[in-house]
Amino acid sequence: MTDPEGFHEFVTARGVALSRTAFLLTGDHHTAADLVQEALAKTAARWRRIAAGGNPEAYVRTVMLNQLRTWRRPRRLAFFAAAEVPETAGPDESGGSDRKIMLARALAVLTPRQRAVLYLRFYEDLSESQVAARLNCSVGTVKRHTHDALGRLRAVAPQLLGASEEARS
Repeated sequence: MTDPEGFHEFVTARGVALSRTAFLLTGDHHTAADLVQEALAKTAARWRRIAAGGNPEAYVRTVMLNQLRTWRRPRRLAFFAAAEVPETAGPDESGGSDRKIMLARALAVLTPRQRAVLYLRFYEDLSESQVAARLNCSVGTVKRHTHDALGRLRAVAPQLLGASEEARS
């Protein structure tokens, strides 16, 4: 399929705004990207008629809303009676949610500077000197904040320490 005249320019000019709208609708970057892609694919098929209508962005936004409703529409599931009841249930995966909530509460106890140091050291995997440069402080300050923050986390949520040791093994 050849690019309908003006479609590429429209996507280039309004793509970022459409992505922002999709993110506000979905709350997730990946789902938002899928939503924009799906809406633009449907729009491209009818581009000449849509462009002649005068407001293609409004059309794309309407397509995005309709597509999102389609994705969220409950599906009817067919249930079949099993000959036998399974003997064991599946694994309990609710523990991950509990740990996330526990971690969020524990991190809320830390000062903003301690959270920043932990984030840069362990999430961004920066060295102490890189963290010091990023936060405009000394390496000793970074070490002190790291030590204090980890000690505070151990005191507030010792269960997290056990969870991290389980994940390593």
